[in-house]
Amino acid sequence: MVLTPATIAPAKGATRNIKRVGRGNASGRGTFSGRGGKGQTARSGGKSRTQFRGFKAYLQKVPKLRGFKSIHAKLETITLKTLNRVVKTDVEVTPNFLKQKGLISKPANGVKIVGTEEVKVKMTVKGCVLSKGALSAIEKAGGKVIF
Repeated sequence: MVLTPATIAPAKGATRNIKRVGRGNASGRGTFSGRGGKGQTARSGGKSRTQFRGFKAYLQKVPKLRGFKSIHAKLETITLKTLNRVVKTDVEVTPNFLKQKGLISKPANGVKIVGTEEVKVKMTVKGCVLSKGALSAIEKAGGKVIF
């Protein structure tokens, strides 16, 4: 069979025939056309069928969400103790480096290094937020911090 615009068709069973209503009683969908009886509910725009009944009572049963949910992702936190365990030589510590070591899951969220422990290895920290204690500990060990 030659593939032409005339022979292209959807797969068998992929489409359905539309339900044609209001085409006489012989069609099986005549008279009220599937809208029930007469009156307001049969009219266009009359009494919505998707409205919640007793919505206020339902709403009152749902517990309130307390607190504040920020739209900003939280910084992932790493301690100096963890860095002492992972960093062995003079290396550049970046969010991607920490992701490779398996310490954080999403480097795009940002990283904060915290702690007051003594740093044993000289390291360069780049692209991370640091607490005052972590900053002084890294600089005391001879490391550098690049913001």
